[in-house]
Amino acid sequence: MEPAAGPSGRDTAESSRAVEREDYYYLPIKDARNCVGLKVNLFAAVSMVGLARKSKGTDYVITLKIVDQSYLEPGISVNFFAEDIGKLPDVKSIGDIISLSGVEMKVHNGETYCVYNKKHSSFALFEGKTTEVNYYQASRRYCTSDRDGLILSKIRKWLCDRSLEVKNHGFYLLSSISTDIAFDLVCKVLHVAETAEGEFVLFVWDGTDFKPTRLEFDLELEGGKPCPLHVEDVPLPIEVMSTFPSTGSVLRVFVGKSFKIPHLRDNGQWVILRNIICKSHFGMWKATLQPSSQITTLSDEHWVVRHRMKAYAERLAISVGRYPESFPSPCQCTVMDFDYLAYSSLIESLTHPEVLHKSMCIVRVVAAYPWKREDLVYAVRERYCVRLTLEDPTARIQAYICAEEGMKFFGGHHLTLDVLASKMNKLLGITDDVGQAITDGARNPPWIWCGLKSYYLNESNPRGSRRYQIFNTKFVG
Repeated sequence: MEPAAGPSGRDTAESSRAVEREDYYYLPIKDARNCVGLKVNLFAAVSMVGLARKSKGTDYVITLKIVDQSYLEPGISVNFFAEDIGKLPDVKSIGDIISLSGVEMKVHNGETYCVYNKKHSSFALFEGKTTEVNYYQASRRYCTSDRDGLILSKIRKWLCDRSLEVKNHGFYLLSSISTDIAFDLVCKVLHVAETAEGEFVLFVWDGTDFKPTRLEFDLELEGGKPCPLHVEDVPLPIEVMSTFPSTGSVLRVFVGKSFKIPHLRDNGQWVILRNIICKSHFGMWKATLQPSSQITTLSDEHWVVRHRMKAYAERLAISVGRYPESFPSPCQCTVMDFDYLAYSSLIESLTHPEVLHKSMCIVRVVAAYPWKREDLVYAVRERYCVRLTLEDPTARIQAYICAEEGMKFFGGHHLTLDVLASKMNKLLGITDDVGQAITDGARNPPWIWCGLKSYYLNESNPRGSRRYQIFNTKFVG
């Protein structure tokens, strides 16, 4: 079979004749799977959306899973590459419809998939639950045809007739959760704990990072009641945290007393959590099961599980894959006097086998004490002794800046109070121009690089009395 020409691949007349032969121009996925090495055109429904990330080269990449009448579970993957993340497909909802032109069929390790080439491929996205024929996003090279409306109608009717089978595969990732919206999550249960009130808490993970939340708690309370470092009342033992992956966020899912949960293994049972709700708790995600929620256990060989683990392996294979997924664009407002330490996530530091260690981290400052201009004068007198609450997608800690390291971080002996207050506001994500404290407005602090080292206060209990200090870092923003 000859490759199907894309809208810009041949002259207009030939392209029009191809469009008229709808059964040839847009191949069913089942037939396209037999066209390895050829370029094909597809019109299908999106059943899963991966995470946009940096490729091993200079491009960004995202993977979509698509299905049609000819090929349902597990669908077929389409890998998109673009030099600008804004040029990748931005799917509004699972079940939306995508038109693809000039994608190449390939096979790797026995798995057939599609590759979208930014030089000769094109795409358009259409809403799945509407009669609208216009796309909501399209690549620059995409050309519409008179038959798009007919094809869209057929796919939408099929989705409706099949009771929206695609919707059943519309699982969220931890990287895409939002407040007060019920969703289904495929995840791995890392640990099950019981609270003092007899409520179970599931610690779950899927290899992705939470998106940073906007912080809305009152900084005025930091002096007497610092913001919490974890959602659960009692922090997990180090022995338990040491079993958690060092990359990827861990969601706490609270199970009501009346909800009967099946037997779950702490050592990595994959499950589907259906109809769960998330809320922000002091800027940290906390999930709860609803009366209508369900928990379904999955085999490690289930196609969704294999997809999750493959995506995680691909993330770790990229040099910056372990960095918070807001990277590679943290705020360039800190510089460090060294570059010989390996990057570490905060959970890696918390569970480090050696109590005394040093690392480089990418964090944001969610709280500080003191932080107000009128209080920072005392910090200056005490040689810049300030307590910062730091977080990354894996954990929160408190870290101190004192003495020479404090002067280095903030800019030396002759720094004015106004400049110091301005720097602190920037660290905390306070954006007002007059430098006044904002205690109840939403904040979104910048991500920064910093050096972190640990120390302890009690020689007889070094791990229990461990503290953290920022070192060899200068804030220049």
